[in-house]
Amino acid sequence: MLKVYNTLTRKKEIFTPLFPPNVTMYVCGPTVYNYIHIGNARSAVAFDTIRRYLIYSGYKVRFVSNFTDVDDKMIRRAAKEKISVKELADRYIGFYNDEIQKLNVMPATVQPRATSYISKIIEFIKHLINSGYAYQSGGDVYFHTRKFVSYGKLSDQSLDELMVGASEHTNELEQKRKKDPLDFALWKGRVDDEIYWNSPFGPGRPGWHIECSVMAISELGNTIDIHGGGEDLKFPHHENERAQSEAETGEKFVKYWLHNAFVTVNDAEKMSKSAGNFLTLHEALKKYEPNFLRFFLVQTNYRKPLPYGMEQIVQARRNYQRIMNGIYNLNQAIESASTDEKSSNITKQIQQFEHQFKKAMDDDFNVQNALTVIFDYLKWLNKSVIGIVKNYNNLKEIKKNLIIWLQILGIKELKTDEITDPEVISLINQRDAARKSKNFALSDKLRDELIQKGISIEDTGKGTKYRKK
Repeated sequence: MLKVYNTLTRKKEIFTPLFPPNVTMYVCGPTVYNYIHIGNARSAVAFDTIRRYLIYSGYKVRFVSNFTDVDDKMIRRAAKEKISVKELADRYIGFYNDEIQKLNVMPATVQPRATSYISKIIEFIKHLINSGYAYQSGGDVYFHTRKFVSYGKLSDQSLDELMVGASEHTNELEQKRKKDPLDFALWKGRVDDEIYWNSPFGPGRPGWHIECSVMAISELGNTIDIHGGGEDLKFPHHENERAQSEAETGEKFVKYWLHNAFVTVNDAEKMSKSAGNFLTLHEALKKYEPNFLRFFLVQTNYRKPLPYGMEQIVQARRNYQRIMNGIYNLNQAIESASTDEKSSNITKQIQQFEHQFKKAMDDDFNVQNALTVIFDYLKWLNKSVIGIVKNYNNLKEIKKNLIIWLQILGIKELKTDEITDPEVISLINQRDAARKSKNFALSDKLRDELIQKGISIEDTGKGTKYRKK
């Protein structure tokens, strides 16, 4: 029985979609003014894994992930490069789709762009004004936050707590236009020669929060099953989405709110563009093979921070190679398998592992525990199967289940290549020499260097096996 942690209620709840087996899922996508960093990529990978497990569990998922293709940062960047906002958006949407595909993230059912929903956004705002939830001021339109009685519930903050930092989010002019510091912009009046659209409120453009509400409701209905995003979006973005959406429709906006934790650097510091401590996905894909990068980003429970550093990369590489070695060994065993009678005992053991894998994933998509099951499975293969079980059908069944579990995590089966790099060959020879002379400190150091270069290492009783991913 699948349980998910709902940010709104701050507890795990049994997952019961509105119209099973159909599931509606909305995940906030990027603002397309630059390459995304690996913290953003972690969010995409986390919700792709959740989507994959839902499909594995028999659900039909309609998955919507948007692009914010107009906002302050985009306007400034486009002006600096002397191109249109649309040209800037087209460029980085192209990069995003190409790079996220390399991480084996499934294409969204729909990828809406905010600028394609301007007429619907205007209608949405008109209704909020007519119902008294919004007001016009100085060419802008603001949502009257205090009229939404449960404002702050999603981010678990009181109005008094929110008031303390409210002025930090807006400039002095905007504060003067508001009735309350907590109010937020639904429509921003035109400034100078900025991009704009005509509306009953005057020329301008939509605020960030209203865009997602309109896209989500337009594509998925008034109430959606899952709304996801990074934990930094809980406030103000998702809090504001929830308020304006429920004020407009009179219905619950989201049944289950899911938020992933950050990728962290420098002893738990959040990776972000504003802090200047980020690694873009574009750069990461030059440093790391995509399948390994996917493994690194998916290996930790989505609600826990994912530390990024050399130590974590080396450890992840070792774990990743254990999986690749397991597939390789299985393939070798399958190639030499006989046609002896299939063992029902092997099938029962596979089913036990399958049950454990499902139990882990049913606990709020706990990938960390699911990987423990996979590693236990590989240990069982090495001790009790490889070299002992000779039946082709048994071995194919064993591999089939391993590949299915890895597919849920988005990890591909890769073919190995012959090692031809002279530098790598030299390191291999040095390591073999160090092992023979029992200089294990040097051997371990060289092992780490080879792992960094994407070389699979397996020390066996018959010698060391090296393979390139």
